[in-house]
This record gives sequence, structure tokens and C-alpha cells, in this order.
Amino acid sequence: MTAEGAAGPGRPRVAITYCTQCNWLLRAAWMAQELLSTFRDDLGEVALVPASGGTFRIELGAALLWERVRDGGFPDVKALKQRVRDHLDPTRDLGHIDRS
Repeated sequence: MTAEGAAGPGRPRVAITYCTQCNWLLRAAWMAQELLSTFRDDLGEVALVPASGGTFRIELGAALLWERVRDGGFPDVKALKQRVRDHLDPTRDLGHIDRS
């Protein structure tokens, strides 16, 4: 099976690039888990991409959803899920996340 087949045809890939020097793996893994739990049928893959130099960014396909320096720190899960939803299906209700 190819990597594309494993990800599911037509389903987008999320890449979470994190700084290994800053020990941000657990934060990145937690965000990946949250996205996979909420968007389990909509995402083909959530990848953790090690980097250095204080990097922390989240991309959905070619779209840059979050960049630590540009956006001023790390996203809370609510903001991250809303940004992913806005790219995948803007009309989707995220339940309690949209109401809190």
C-alpha cells in the first residue's frame, strides 16, 4: 500500500512541525490526538514532523493554519479545531467547542 493509499484518497493531511530542541513533542502529539478524535473520518493523516530552531507550525494540505511566531504562541485546542473545521467543512457544528 502506498503512503497515499494509507492516508485515504481525497482526505487531507495535517502536518504538525515541532521543535525537538524545545521538547514540544508531547504538545504536538496531544494536538494530533485531538484532531484525530474530532475529525477521524475527515482526515487522511496527521503527521508529526521534527524540526529545530523553535519551530511550531500546523499545516492542512498547503494551508498554514498556525505558526507559533506569526500567531503569537501555541493554539488552544478550540482555536485549532475551529481552523481545521473552517478549511474542511465551514458549516460543521463542533458541538460544545462552538458554544463555549
